[in-house]
Amino acid sequence: MVLVSVASAASAQSAADGIAKYREMLQDGNPAELFEMKGEELWKQVRGPKKASLEKCDLGEGPGVLKGAFVKLPRYFADTGRMQDLESRLVTCMETLQGFNAAEVMKTPFGRGEMANVTALATYVATQSKGLRFDLPQGHAEERKFYELGKRAFFQRGGTHDFSCATCHGENDKRIRLQDLPNLTKNPGDGVGFAAWPAYRVSNGQMWSMQLRLNDCYRQQRFPEPKFASDVTIALGVYMGVNAKGAESAVPTIKR
Repeated sequence: MVLVSVASAASAQSAADGIAKYREMLQDGNPAELFEMKGEELWKQVRGPKKASLEKCDLGEGPGVLKGAFVKLPRYFADTGRMQDLESRLVTCMETLQGFNAAEVMKTPFGRGEMANVTALATYVATQSKGLRFDLPQGHAEERKFYELGKRAFFQRGGTHDFSCATCHGENDKRIRLQDLPNLTKNPGDGVGFAAWPAYRVSNGQMWSMQLRLNDCYRQQRFPEPKFASDVTIALGVYMGVNAKGAESAVPTIKR
């Protein structure tokens, strides 16, 4: 029994090492760079009913300022009176600057139509803060409220399997099969997790945003999947983002 356990552990470690090396090889030619390039084109391209670009979009640091914006999101925006993450804020700019219908964009399935463009835009914008450290603002009452809401949602158990986010991401050194599960309640785990999205997923050949990542987590927990940019996803982003304070943004990354 002991020999079998040791052999199994060694085999699992060997497989994990192989995956890590494979990921390193892909990182040199990370397909996420293609999405970043597409996002840059979309940012500068004149589009929509208003025939305008997104170059005056205010992501929190001023119109058109990209560097440093991603590492301070989600945050409160006075012009919408809402807490917004990067993706929902981009949709707001697409509506106000370019004339797109935000409601129509937000109900488009991930990976299709304008939603695919939102993911590419988010990848481009996030990449402009690569290497910068997360420091989400908590000065506004809504920002503090959403942190507490996100914390509650993170630990809330439910669904057919009685899961919560914390079931997989609330302790150190946890793993499901060969997948490491970072502890998202503190650093460095939260930096490894939250600070690494958007990311290219090798397993399905797609670029995943944080909104899609959270949506899929709910699916895996057998919860009803949240709507795009719902308060619960924004709140979870605030909770994890605040916990990631000081972590360096690594976007765009590559995931298994």
